Amino acid sequence: MIELIYPASPAPILKGCKRGTAAEMLPVVDEFGNVKAQSTRAYCHHDGEKPLHPVVHLHIINRSGEIYLQQRGAHKDLLPLYWDTAVGGHVAYGEYITEALYREAAEELGLHDFLPQGLCHYIFESADERELVNVFAIVGEYAIKPDRDELADGRFWTVEEIEQAIGKDILTPNFEGEYRRIQNALLALL
Repeated sequence: MIELIYPASPAPILKGCKRGTAAEMLPVVDEFGNVKAQSTRAYCHHDGEKPLHPVVHLHIINRSGEIYLQQRGAHKDLLPLYWDTAVGGHVAYGEYITEALYREAAEELGLHDFLPQGLCHYIFESADERELVNVFAIVGEYAIKPDRDELADGRFWTVEEIEQAIGKDILTPNFEGEYRRIQNALLALL
């Protein structure tokens, strides 16, 4: 797994990016996790030149081999109401990867007590952004309480349901690509 390496003093703010609140600043990294700068979320997504920034994804598998997916909220600016990885979110400037993973899991699903298994990391690029994705998974029976202000819905999907949904504009393109990349590793965890 990639761990972020922060400079000794605060990283500079990207040229052309207006400083935001501390909570909205994201680290801008190279492919090895070295923090080179900081930027606002808006600059990383729409306003800028798609600087590489880290995110975390958590896949949750129950003992029946089903995979939990969240339905993105209708208010999301990217892919509203599409089904996606159980937990996903940006790493805030000053945070480390595992800190962001636990924070996002608590915010989105009320999930606190779990031991994540690191699966891989990769760079994902869309028309809107470029992310250094850090992928984790957990297996077990968890009390999942989706935050309805953040998510539209959530449920466990069978592997067959996921396979049938791929390519039908139901799942996010990032999830589809990631699932193909890690599906064997996910099932090997059972």
